[in-house]
Amino acid sequence: MTSIAKPPVRHPGLRKNAIGFTQRDYEGAMSTLCAGCGHDSVTAALVQACWELDLPPHRAAKMSGIGCSSKTTAYFMKQSHGFNSVHGRMPSVTSGANAANRGLTYIGISGDGDSLSIGLGQLCHAIRRNVRMLYVIDNNGVYGLTKGQFSASADIGSTSKKGEANVQPPIDPVLLALTLGVTFVARSFSGDKAQLIPILKAGLSHNGLALVDIISPCVTFNDHDGSTKSYKFTREHDVEISTADFVPLRHEIRAPETDSAVNVVTMHDGSVVRFRKTHEGYNPTDRESAYAHVRACQQRHEVATGLLFIDESGSDMHAVSRTVPTPLVDLTHHELCPGNAALQSLMEKYR
Repeated sequence: MTSIAKPPVRHPGLRKNAIGFTQRDYEGAMSTLCAGCGHDSVTAALVQACWELDLPPHRAAKMSGIGCSSKTTAYFMKQSHGFNSVHGRMPSVTSGANAANRGLTYIGISGDGDSLSIGLGQLCHAIRRNVRMLYVIDNNGVYGLTKGQFSASADIGSTSKKGEANVQPPIDPVLLALTLGVTFVARSFSGDKAQLIPILKAGLSHNGLALVDIISPCVTFNDHDGSTKSYKFTREHDVEISTADFVPLRHEIRAPETDSAVNVVTMHDGSVVRFRKTHEGYNPTDRESAYAHVRACQQRHEVATGLLFIDESGSDMHAVSRTVPTPLVDLTHHELCPGNAALQSLMEKYR
């Protein structure tokens, strides 16, 4: 993965957080994603969330798999630990890293292809183990790196760039997580920074797996009529002289400020996506009502956003496995390998 370093020049008046860092200190390399990609908006929200939480960059670990979304770990917190794993294997690699060093803050970045197709089983078991991590799914409904095939989150009836209609039902990561017993789940839109940043901060502070599904538009392969998750590719005044892809410069789409329960966001092609935030009396600790709320929004062709469910009494992987409070990476060799006598004593419990 080739990245371009950002220039070190910065304004001397930049605000600092409680540990003396500016927001620039939480940035990474220059993004190589398409101009206007929703993933870059998610990255910007992560930068601000980590800065506001006073998170020491060297005490964080950024984990990812394969896909456009998984490239974004290079674009924030350049002083952090990181691991770019095999396609779909980010959850198990993060589980292993967390088992060895529970003292780090783990941020897993994935996509709808990386988590809902090849990595679906990995996601399920990470939720089951309640690994303490922020699990971000950049959800755009397509495989961007392999030229825009439908992903597992594509809605029935949505069309590909070539015009074929999707006939398979989508996997909704929010509903899936609720049925698997997730202890924190939320959904947001990459263009709604005011909503997204607090959700990310809450997820980073949660004692367990915090799943955040983010609708993140793809400006290249979903830019056409019939897409339910992205923009239309503008063909006016465009004369194709050879087979090539052209990515026009797009302005970032931001959610308008409104007091209405439903926020209507207009895409570049004139189509709209309706986001419904949780209402004043919504109870995010009731799993059944959370599931019913998401399903009701789906039936109204709306996208439920906000903190949808949280269980603060849940036990994370270390509590369930009864590991020692000290991170395993900090234990001495004698403590990790106490010898044959201790092993035999342990084995006696299983006879």
